[in-house]
Order: sequence, then C-alpha cells, then structure tokens
Amino acid sequence: MTVRNHLLALACALGLGACSSTPTHYYTLIAPATQTQATHAQAPFQFEMQPVLMAVQVDQPPLVVRQGDGSLAILENDRWGAPLGDEFHDALTGELERRFGVRDLAGLPKQNELPVLSIRTDVRRFESIIGQYAMIDVVWNLSIRSNQNNGQRQTLTCSSVVRQPAGPGIENLVLAHQKALSSLAGIIAKTATDWGRQPGTRCPS
Repeated sequence: MTVRNHLLALACALGLGACSSTPTHYYTLIAPATQTQATHAQAPFQFEMQPVLMAVQVDQPPLVVRQGDGSLAILENDRWGAPLGDEFHDALTGELERRFGVRDLAGLPKQNELPVLSIRTDVRRFESIIGQYAMIDVVWNLSIRSNQNNGQRQTLTCSSVVRQPAGPGIENLVLAHQKALSSLAGIIAKTATDWGRQPGTRCPS
C-alpha cells in the first residue's frame, strides 16, 4: 500500500512538472508582409537564390545568444521555425523578390531573352545580444550569365556588416535581425541592379 502511494505521488509530481514546464517559442526571420517595402520596378534580369552558408556556431534550431563574458548561451525554449540557414534564405529571397519585382527561379526554367543573376551568401557571423543589438556579417556573390554572350559569366563578390539595435527581450532581438536582413537585401538589390545595367559597378563601400 505504501509503495502504491509513493507511485501515485510520483505520478502526480511528474504530471504537475510537465504542466508547469516552460513552453517552447518559435521565431522566424521572415518579416510580416505589412512591414516589407513595396515592389520596385522590374529588374533587367531573372534571378535565382542559391543555398545559404551559415556560421556553424549558430546553425542549430535553438537561438544562440552572446553573453557579456564572451560565452554563448543556447536557448532551448526559444527556437527558429526552420533551420537558421533556411530561415535566412527564405527571408532574404522574399525581400529580394519584392525589390527586383521578379520571382526567384532557382531550379525552374529560365527565359532565353534575359540574363540570369545568381546570388550566393555566406553568413560569417550572426550575432545576437539581448537588449543590445543584432548583427550579421555576410559575404555575398553575384554571378550573371547571358545567352547573348555565348553564356559568358561575370561575377562580383562583396561583403556587408549590418548592425541593428535591439530592445529588451527575445521578440525585439528577432525583430532587429529581421530589420538587419532587410537592410542587407536593400544593399544587395541596389548593387545587383546597378551592376546588371553597368557591369563596371563596384561593391558598396
């Protein structure tokens, strides 16, 4: 009888523990449609977004934040809705589609009349400090090919560091990363459009 009572007490304790456990929250880098910029004039090319290379320290489901002592904290109950590399890819693709005025055609048939711009990004740093800032350090490569020039390909490799202030809490930190990514998209889109029209265009300073 005593053993049975102990088992019942243990079961109740486990049940209460499960009910009182911290819930898991999921976040995305894709900004709400109402916060994105309006579509710009159609770009003079088709474009395809390549897979994103993400810094290995943060490329995992939980959010990884930097501590004041230089250490990293893995927030098991605060997670990305998809692998961080995929989140970055999908968010950046959506931002570029709106700025270019054309859809991402990666893996889809292309028109022969227009050149094809390929965009590849290597996220070297994806830094998060709660209540302070969100920062991304990205090397990005533009590659354009045209059937009119015997398939000749031109490339341009640039880098950008974007830092966005973040208010207190995880939600504001994620919002800061969304804004930083939007700023990056603006830099890439302007450079790509100028470069597509004038091949001598250089990387932004």
